Amino acid sequence: MTAISRKLLPDTAAVGHDGMLEIGGCSVEELVEEYGTPLFVYDEAHLRARCREAVAAFGPDRVIYATKAFLCRAMARLAHDEGLLLDVATGGELHVALAAGVPASACTLHGNNKSGAELREAIEAEVRYIVVDSFDELDRLDVLAATGVGPTPRVVLRITPGVHAHTHEFIATGQDDSKFGFNLANGDALRAVDRARRSDSVELVGVHCHIGSNVFDASSFAKAAEVMADFAVPLDLPELILGGGLGVAYLENEEAPSIAQWGSVLLDACAALGVRSRVSVEPGRAIVAAAALTVYTVGTIKEIPDLRTYVAVDGGMSDNPRPVLYGSGYESFLPRALDAERELTVRLVGKHCESGDVLAFAAQVPSDIAVGDLLAMPVTGAYGHSMGSNYNKITRPPVVFVADGEHRLVVRRETYADLLATDLG
Repeated sequence: MTAISRKLLPDTAAVGHDGMLEIGGCSVEELVEEYGTPLFVYDEAHLRARCREAVAAFGPDRVIYATKAFLCRAMARLAHDEGLLLDVATGGELHVALAAGVPASACTLHGNNKSGAELREAIEAEVRYIVVDSFDELDRLDVLAATGVGPTPRVVLRITPGVHAHTHEFIATGQDDSKFGFNLANGDALRAVDRARRSDSVELVGVHCHIGSNVFDASSFAKAAEVMADFAVPLDLPELILGGGLGVAYLENEEAPSIAQWGSVLLDACAALGVRSRVSVEPGRAIVAAAALTVYTVGTIKEIPDLRTYVAVDGGMSDNPRPVLYGSGYESFLPRALDAERELTVRLVGKHCESGDVLAFAAQVPSDIAVGDLLAMPVTGAYGHSMGSNYNKITRPPVVFVADGEHRLVVRRETYADLLATDLG
């Protein structure tokens, strides 16, 4: 196996004079000396470049960052500063965005089971709009309106278009059999539009769909646009939101459309279909995934002759559950030897008490890998930190942003004291 492909690394990745990987002009080894491992390292220039690419492709106020991919106050501020709106799916995500100084008018609220309290918080904060997911949610909005909560919220209806995206079944959301949205095929979508239009509790401003996550096939997005255009054009509503889901390459042999290519596919399809509504999208993974890598320390190497070699690192499923949840693949490499051949196949595992705690089932690494080495996994900027856990009471890793030779801690490492913060004894 060849050396790690540079296309999988953050934009500013380079080899320093001492042979060590640098991101944003900062030595990975020096970052580890400062912050320890495991460690999430985000290339701030990469993040800003993807935000700007998205705004250039779709236009101002038409890109809504899906915060579920990665959210902290620094990320919320960065996305907002670069002209993105923020898609939040819970009261907690809204709280973090507001704490970052992002105005509620730049936030949209998602979620298939929003509580009355979450809806109240969103209405009182005056979010840009609420993406309504069910008739029960319309009922809850009626109740809130009757209690005098105001002003009247602007709402968008999430439609399930019946489009099957080519992705893992757990992150496919556009098919008829989905927990999300109003079904188009059975008439629920049209009934929801009629109810919302007649309601004094909401102001209907648009419709929305999202077909899934980590989708590589641009034709799936074009098909969703076609189905939604057929539904939306006669309604003549001001907003049409076509969701996110654009995939990224995690492995050497994967290719994904760029944000610009995605934009061309969607906007060309909408123009050809006579869409007059303002078209918006909700990228998350495509903005943040490749901007980061996770750095671990190798703690144990166990060779079982004629069977397998295990390499265990000081993290695992608590900082990257995607391989366990979805069978997701990742590459790995040694930051001290970026251009080295990776001729040894190992099973890369974490330190949790699970045989399923696997980060890569067939990782390629240099044959001289040794205990104490730093090992990095690229393209971990999405759904690692955000889906992290304290399983086995492991403290979650810190997050560092790097740019122009400077580094700043934006999320500190948890401590043992943090593990007891909510434990009342």
